[in-house]
Amino acid sequence: MNFELSKIECRVLGCLIEKSITIQKYYPQTLNSLVNACNQKSNRHPIMDLDDAEVLEALDELRGNHLCYRVDTSGSRVPKFKYAIPDNWEFTIKHLAILSELLIRGPQTPGELRSRSDRMYSFFDLNEVESILETLQTHEKGPFIEKLPIQPGKKEARFAQLLGGNFEVEDYDVLETEEFVRPSRNDRMSELENIVASLTGEIQSLKETFAEFKQQFD
Repeated sequence: MNFELSKIECRVLGCLIEKSITIQKYYPQTLNSLVNACNQKSNRHPIMDLDDAEVLEALDELRGNHLCYRVDTSGSRVPKFKYAIPDNWEFTIKHLAILSELLIRGPQTPGELRSRSDRMYSFFDLNEVESILETLQTHEKGPFIEKLPIQPGKKEARFAQLLGGNFEVEDYDVLETEEFVRPSRNDRMSELENIVASLTGEIQSLKETFAEFKQQFD
């Protein structure tokens, strides 16, 4: 790979992939929806507080690396954004689910990845997860992930994505270690807030378009 994404660019790309799978009806994402997605308090590590300008800058960088593009739809003033993955990477939804999880939540064990990616793809067992991890490690266009040393007191190694460059082992000690829990009511509310934000942008765009149309007959 001839690029190295920043932490914000990793978060934006990971969110675009995630939302393309989990809320297909409201994808591509508007800027407002994408900012909300990046700042979610559920399924994210670390928690971020990004503004429009920071996300737009990340989108510009991703576009420069051909990892996303802008979508302008007829009758809408609100631009939207989609992720783009090179065809020769030959990623399936399995690869994308794992990669998205690593981009938005950091290094994880195969067991954590299987549980946490369930909202995007339900892996049959750990063997299937480990097979995808192996593919991402040995891919001829990669590697896209790396296996990290086992932490003191832990039994399993975690895997980290490499789109943001080589993972610094010294940062590994301060990563989250909480156990996975099923999405709570607050998690589901956060997802709904993201959908509402997207719809609000669409409604505003429709109002502006209708006002312009109406002026033609005044």
